[in-house]
Amino acid sequence: MGNPILGTDAVCQIGILVHDIEKTGKDWAAFFGVEPPKAVLTGDINEAETKYMGKPSEARAKLAFFQAGPNLNIELIEPDKDPNSTWRQDLDANGEGFHHIAFFVKGMKEKIELCCKSGFKLLQTGEYTGGRYAYIDANESLKLVLELLEND
Repeated sequence: MGNPILGTDAVCQIGILVHDIEKTGKDWAAFFGVEPPKAVLTGDINEAETKYMGKPSEARAKLAFFQAGPNLNIELIEPDKDPNSTWRQDLDANGEGFHHIAFFVKGMKEKIELCCKSGFKLLQTGEYTGGRYAYIDANESLKLVLELLEND
């Protein structure tokens, strides 16, 4: 067998779309026996430089994170009403629930190119403090959305 496309096979995150991050955050906190995390709002277009389907997007989302082991977190995502994001598109189309699995990568542009050469499609990209992300549509073959995370 060859090397993994992303250079890793370790999942670091599971993303879940929700309508009410505070309520769902409390439910997950009770499940884990921890305090609910504070939800944070993604940066605006000037900070996050969000692009959806290759075009600038003003979409934002509230995010909350739970540590689910030493190398895995669960991310709750409550998108705003802007239709120009994979979060809003998937929540409207499929309802609450699973959105993506994520992997830490090095060389984001190269990894996106490798994914596209493998038949996957780039959905959304953006920046966050200390790094960047990309959502890749791998539904046809892998039956899910991949998120690539690259920290500086």
